[in-house]
Amino acid sequence: QVQLVESGGGLVQPGGFLRLSCAASGSIFSIVAIGWYRQAPGKQRELVATITSGGNTNYADSVKGRFTISRDNAKNTVYLQMNRLKPENTAVYYCKAARALPGMLNNYWGQGTQVTVSS
Repeated sequence: QVQLVESGGGLVQPGGFLRLSCAASGSIFSIVAIGWYRQAPGKQRELVATITSGGNTNYADSVKGRFTISRDNAKNTVYLQMNRLKPENTAVYYCKAARALPGMLNNYWGQGTQVTVSS
């Protein structure tokens, strides 16, 4: 099992910044990728950014140039630095870990952290 705990959300004004953290624990040795997703009210959950165990990153087009995903292996933590935030970035942000097992890939989700961008 993998446990994920997100933190760092809050209320920020448009143009501001936040850094989200996703701390992983448990059977983390076989995690192949961790991603940030978000879900706004009335909308489907969508991908924001991912980082693989090899360090490769991927971003949604809407956040490229403003958001940066990174990791600290010593702390088993993945971060999402969010700059120049917009009201449309308001959502619950979730962390997801993909863990490779023989013949399958298991996904684990955190509980989410609320990000509200408003003046």
